[in-house]
Amino acid sequence: MIRGRVRRPGESGTAPKRTVLVLLAPTIGILAGAGYAQGTERTGKEVVDSVCIACHGTGANGAPKIGDKKAWSKLAGRGLTGLSESALNGIRNMPPHGGNMALTDTEIERAITYMVNQSGGRWTEPVSRSAPVAERTGEQVVRAQCSKCHQNGIGGAPKIGDRAAWVPRLKQGIDPLVRSAINGHGGMPPRGGLASLTDLEIRNAIVYMFNPKLVVTAPRVAAGTAVAGQDFAVAGDTTVYFGVIAGDTIRAHPKEYPPTTYGVPPSAPDQYYVTVAVFDSGSGQRIEAAAVRARVATASGSGPEKTLQPITIAGSRSYGNYFAMGGSGPFKIAVSVKRSDSADTVQAQFDYAR
Repeated sequence: MIRGRVRRPGESGTAPKRTVLVLLAPTIGILAGAGYAQGTERTGKEVVDSVCIACHGTGANGAPKIGDKKAWSKLAGRGLTGLSESALNGIRNMPPHGGNMALTDTEIERAITYMVNQSGGRWTEPVSRSAPVAERTGEQVVRAQCSKCHQNGIGGAPKIGDRAAWVPRLKQGIDPLVRSAINGHGGMPPRGGLASLTDLEIRNAIVYMFNPKLVVTAPRVAAGTAVAGQDFAVAGDTTVYFGVIAGDTIRAHPKEYPPTTYGVPPSAPDQYYVTVAVFDSGSGQRIEAAAVRARVATASGSGPEKTLQPITIAGSRSYGNYFAMGGSGPFKIAVSVKRSDSADTVQAQFDYAR
């Protein structure tokens, strides 16, 4: 159970609720326009409409007409490699590269695939081999594919943003969940039914569904007022997220919790890793530069205050360190955050019990 409260020096009374946007920063590729610069090769339809249609649209010069299922079915038996070889080298009345030497090999393959599909085929359009393809963001993947089940919880799928449903699935870290999504499980096919998803895109989608672009209404509270049932606290322009991982769990699962990120748990008993993520309350952007410190206290007294070291988890900045937390608690974990872009030091306190 986690409860959080926040305060600022000199703050008093109860302030109105604030709206906090928690965002995953999107990475959106922008096409270069009509020039089709390297790395933005045209689709099959674009190549066909601008080049191939002159003959294949009407069947001129003996070209197989687009839509002629019988003719294209026979050609499709040669496979994409055989057809593209003929198109690249030229065949009968068709010159090499369809008469346009500026076409890349991939663009020609895409044009062939498009014409096959317009004539009854079900081929997959090739991706570029000349330039790296930008990974889709978690939001893009979820909107395009995952939301079909995860939006409404179809077949028992955890709903997007339902942290209570996602936390048990992530208790061993994100890597086992990524592998499960890659291989498929239960009613979910491998890669969520979209074979073109990369491992990183699947990871991005899981991270987004656990912590999507949501509007979270949270009270900005004064000192001494507890906010129950939350793993985050809001102080003015800063939102602090909090988590705890048992050192034994980290030690037993080095792949999910690599030492290069989490370090090696101290050999002393009852060691727990406290993690903190910091966001700007107004924009929802994650704070990449901050000085974060924490102290763990029980009814019998307080432990030493420690600096939380910056770490990178799933491509995003967080802060963490190990603390001794013997017994069942409850524990009070005081966190202070000094952002590099602010003169204030934000203080948040969380109640934690195992």
